[in-house]
Amino acid sequence: MIVSKKIVLHFPVRLVDRSIVYHLIKDYDLELNIMKASIIPDAEGLMVIEVRGEQTDYDKGVKYLTETGVRIQSLAQNVMRNEDKCTHCGACVTVCPTKAFKLDFETRLISFDASKCIACG
Repeated sequence: MIVSKKIVLHFPVRLVDRSIVYHLIKDYDLELNIMKASIIPDAEGLMVIEVRGEQTDYDKGVKYLTETGVRIQSLAQNVMRNEDKCTHCGACVTVCPTKAFKLDFETRLISFDASKCIACG
């Protein structure tokens, strides 16, 4: 079965100069869409990717990442909205490039669709 998942990769300093993403593509037959990346020498690296492939290949790729020392989070875990502080003003709706935030005109409340989020900022 083909799966498509958005995940966040956290690379420790010791791994930022290694070709880890290359191996996901070549060795595990996964398609990657790099949505955001911040890789700086001598600092922790961060990459938001969408991964697509067979479930078994995805599972093997995740195992490889974990064994290599890369910390993995689902995108939904990485992007959070503070419900206690949100005033439902709508500012996020106008700046979100993927329409992950949506205003319900009846209730005047903002909803968040994590599946549309690309963790842009």
